[in-house]
Amino acid sequence: MKKIVLLLVGLSVLAVTYKVSGQDNLQEVYVREHIPLKKPVPYEYIREADVMWSKIIYRMIDLRQKQNLALYYPTKPIGGRMNLIDLLLWGIDNEGVRAFSTNDPLNEFTAQMTIDQVDEAFDAGTDTTRTTDPGTGQLIDIVVENPRKTYEVKKLLVKEKWFFDKNHSVMKARIIGISPIRVYNREDDQGMPTDEILQTPTFWVYFPEIRPILANHEVFNRNNDSQRISFDDFFMQRRFASHIFAVSNVYDNRWINSYTMGVDALLEAENQKEWLFNIEHDLWEY
Repeated sequence: MKKIVLLLVGLSVLAVTYKVSGQDNLQEVYVREHIPLKKPVPYEYIREADVMWSKIIYRMIDLRQKQNLALYYPTKPIGGRMNLIDLLLWGIDNEGVRAFSTNDPLNEFTAQMTIDQVDEAFDAGTDTTRTTDPGTGQLIDIVVENPRKTYEVKKLLVKEKWFFDKNHSVMKARIIGISPIRVYNREDDQGMPTDEILQTPTFWVYFPEIRPILANHEVFNRNNDSQRISFDDFFMQRRFASHIFAVSNVYDNRWINSYTMGVDALLEAENQKEWLFNIEHDLWEY
């Protein structure tokens, strides 16, 4: 009798584990529970007196670069695996993650968006079209549901706080927020795409708020399926490729592309990167 009770208890625990891990038993030979049960590592406490220097940095992450493909694919969810934008939208729809408007010039995460406003940012909603009824041959109105155009999100704008901690004598960076950016061709009056490419910010999310969700979802590892990391690890370990897009300045936080273009903008971004390196080097005490 005791053996039967122990067996039932063991099976129930195993079932709960599989339920928590969210894995399909038919596709796995073991329970994948490391990432689904993972919690983000808390930030260490920073005293204001220890911060000798700080700066707001904006970075642009191009999801089409090879190092960033894990954030872009899969374009549609596959089982429990999804890309970053689908994960953020899932958190907004189901987990209470707040989306903030990009119309705030200071990006201070003050104007919260509704679900309808998020849909509008991705051209989602309903349209009414007229078509011919095959039975009567007359024109009728049909309501068509337009899904969110998440496949057009090809860039991320990341807001960071860089500061020098004199207590540990090290330069640190903390991500404050992420804004997905749609990259698409502008349509003419007839609805046909043109050669003009538009880059439209969609919304902001506060990074510390989304870390629990990022920590519970895997990033694909092209070399080893059993050694995947979470989205939170991907950002905290700074495994992404990016370039500096803006640095807090007296000119109302203007972007680099507002005063230079093309290759010159990339060179200016490299100059800002070199400037950050020199700041860290000069703050060291020998």
